[in-house]
Amino acid sequence: MTEHFEREEKTVNFPIIGRPAPEFTANTTHGIINFPKDYEGKWVILFSHPADFTPVCTTEFMTFSSMYDEFQELNTELVGLSVDSVHSHLGWVRAMRNYSWDGIENPEIQFPVIDDIKMEVANKYGMIQGESETSAVRAVFFVDPTGMMRTILYYPAVLGRNFAEIKRIIIGLQKNDKDKVALPANW
Repeated sequence: MTEHFEREEKTVNFPIIGRPAPEFTANTTHGIINFPKDYEGKWVILFSHPADFTPVCTTEFMTFSSMYDEFQELNTELVGLSVDSVHSHLGWVRAMRNYSWDGIENPEIQFPVIDDIKMEVANKYGMIQGESETSAVRAVFFVDPTGMMRTILYYPAVLGRNFAEIKRIIIGLQKNDKDKVALPANW
């Protein structure tokens, strides 16, 4: 005997490149933020991860931490998010101070991590996709100093991000804004 279960189709919201970044207010490891308003005049990389205390997510946070000063030099703020609580985030950030990986020793996470336990931001940004309705996919949103969405990247949960590409995108978008040029492949 075969059972058939119909799965309710769910509408997923996605931000649109060239339009204002969806606004939200959220609690973070650094207090309350109003996004993107609190970041006017700066570039922002808003990125989600599936869950705290997981191996791939930990290596990504350690890498973002090791590149923090490079992004600051590019007038770029980092903001992390998962559907975990701020208490989980704080415990994870504290635990990472004792980790080492790929030459990164005892990282200090200097950027806020959003508490999105109710998945409000994740749903607004299309981060809840695929088979899991309880964790966010790996996503990266590039928001310019005027609050416009400029680039969006989505990754499957099993694949870590390419940080050289993330940095290349920020530099390329800034060059485009400054010099009004399109950039070729592998620029």
